[in-house]
Amino acid sequence: MVHAPRTFARGFVRDAADIWAYRELLGNLVRKELKVRYKDSMLGFLWTLVRPLLQLFVYAVAIGVFLGAGRTIPDFGVYLFTGLVAWTLFTDVIGGCTGTIVSNAGLVKKVYFPRELFPLSVVGAAVVNFALQLLVLAAAYAATGSWPQPGDLLLVPLALVVLIVFGTALGLVLAAAFVYLRDVQYLVEVGLLLWFWMTPIVYDWTKVKDNLVSGAGLTWLFQIYLANPMANVVLAFQKALWPGGDTERGQPFVYDGDLYLRLGVLLLACGALLWCAQRIFARTQGNFAQEL
Repeated sequence: MVHAPRTFARGFVRDAADIWAYRELLGNLVRKELKVRYKDSMLGFLWTLVRPLLQLFVYAVAIGVFLGAGRTIPDFGVYLFTGLVAWTLFTDVIGGCTGTIVSNAGLVKKVYFPRELFPLSVVGAAVVNFALQLLVLAAAYAATGSWPQPGDLLLVPLALVVLIVFGTALGLVLAAAFVYLRDVQYLVEVGLLLWFWMTPIVYDWTKVKDNLVSGAGLTWLFQIYLANPMANVVLAFQKALWPGGDTERGQPFVYDGDLYLRLGVLLLACGALLWCAQRIFARTQGNFAQEL
């Protein structure tokens, strides 16, 4: 075996130290991930902006214009993009991590180093792309002359950490599962499509509250909806980065709960999930070479 199975309960600290020892290799893998993605491309990193901008255009026209959401939600384009930029990071992490062990089968079978470096390199590359997309958001502020209020900007790094920890945990489990079951990639595609519509990106969260709580009296179902980590991340991005959500304007679309508390609780839960995910990954990686 390339890597012997380890006990589930023990070894997280040792594995984390092992990953830290290979941090230089991790940096090289992140650079490789970015270079391979845009190899022989004339536009290079600009391609990372095409998908979110195309999504923004489609949803802004279909929902903002045709369905009239742009008439009720101010700065609707920026509202959309604040949610899409978070969602794109999440899908880049999940989609990229799922196939990363299989796509690097040659290295997995020949050389030893922590296999977690492959999913983590995808996370690193996704964060770089996320930073580039924030430049588009800054350009939108400059074009509209409307800037977010600084009071809630601390929500952004907190929400970003929750997103990265949560996405990394799912990515580790999916990367390991894909080695043994190739149908995982199709389940991920379907799951992300469903998850997208369960997250208030192209609609405001008050629509869900009005229909579930006020309309049907299903308060418990609304609480389950709000337990979605990505819903909280997107709500935090909207509250911090969407100028139209300035509470001084009296807009009803900004979440009025304590997002700092919600994100803090989620961070603890996602940290525990990451621990479990890494132990699952460590437990299963001993047979990666044989399965590949």
